[in-house]
Amino acid sequence: MNKQSGFSLLEVMVVLVIIGMIMSIVAPNIMGQQEEAAIDKAHLDIQQIEDALSLYKLKNKAYPTTEQGLEALVNKTSIEPIPKRFPDGGFLEKLPEDPWGNPYQLISPGEIGKIDIFSMGPDGEAGTDDDIGNWDEEK
Repeated sequence: MNKQSGFSLLEVMVVLVIIGMIMSIVAPNIMGQQEEAAIDKAHLDIQQIEDALSLYKLKNKAYPTTEQGLEALVNKTSIEPIPKRFPDGGFLEKLPEDPWGNPYQLISPGEIGKIDIFSMGPDGEAGTDDDIGNWDEEK
């Protein structure tokens, strides 16, 4: 008698169905945690930028303007008002990108607070519900 070893097609199909069921339960949980981690990172970046802006204001009596932007924390701006006291190396070594690869935004004076610092969120568009800013209470 010639008996072949291995799995039957039915056994392979059962295993694939079980793996598919497990993945349908696990994958959404993993994706949700990744999105939550990205939002947490955005909040931490915004706090770091806000701290640097506070130091900028302490030394120069005003925040950078919207036109000067957050780049004014890294390089001394040539746009008025030019800061009188700018440390070597700037107030930040470099500006972080948000978790979705976009630059953080500055509105100064702010529309919500004294200054508004925000990420455009996962959709990359300003003014939508997924924007993450220093006005958020969910830090």
